[in-house]
Amino acid sequence: MSVIVTDAEVALTDVLSLRLAMEKPLTEGARLVLKHRGTGVKRSVALGRPVREGRSAGIAVPLAPLGLTPGRWDAYLEQDGGRTRLPCTDPGFSLDRLDAYALERRTMAYRAYRTRNGYLAVKVDPAEPVADVRAVWLREGRFEATGVLAYTGLHDDDEKRAARITLHGGGAATVTGTATVYGVRFFAALSLCDVLDATPDAQGEWTPALEVEGVDGPLALTSRLDDVEGKNRRVHYPVAHVDGVPIRPYFTEDDELRLRVGP
Repeated sequence: MSVIVTDAEVALTDVLSLRLAMEKPLTEGARLVLKHRGTGVKRSVALGRPVREGRSAGIAVPLAPLGLTPGRWDAYLEQDGGRTRLPCTDPGFSLDRLDAYALERRTMAYRAYRTRNGYLAVKVDPAEPVADVRAVWLREGRFEATGVLAYTGLHDDDEKRAARITLHGGGAATVTGTATVYGVRFFAALSLCDVLDATPDAQGEWTPALEVEGVDGPLALTSRLDDVEGKNRRVHYPVAHVDGVPIRPYFTEDDELRLRVGP
């Protein structure tokens, strides 16, 4: 029996909501099986009686009780003694939806998506408060970044909060700049001359962090919400030169923003 996932979404309550297109109803005892791609560990849940509308049906599966560990989990349909992977036609990407999901305080973040070969999977990541970067500029002698605060529990409104950006280098070296936060939207900037002056021998690496009123601890500047991995290979920023010394932002292998001074 052909079953295809036409819509897949993890709701704000961490419930996996699926719309299935199928020729016949699911059989009694049908189960959704999630298999961890790295370890092979399986988690399964009975699907009960899906709500049918013609040749489609909707199911809802709470994910938190399944105890899913970080990683990617491939989805299977198990019924009548057999198990098959679930084909998926939903690309599963909406940045607005991901932004709304990231407003809540969470320890785990779940996302449903379609794999490259067209099957349903669920990605699980640890979640902690971060500043998710949407744009970076080196202009007019300044480093500038803008983005949204994720997993902080703050409201997406117009409330202004005191904030600042700080670069941390080797040892106790720091460089501080200005930042503006309205709701969960931030803009931060600092002087490249200050960065160069604070860099010994005009060569080093700096780690930016955002400090926001009402949020415990500094927030790392990352770019993970869109789930486009490998930004250190995909995203390349232009180099700025201050007194002949190159300064360049870049992403690490785990998609955290850095600022490099020198060749």
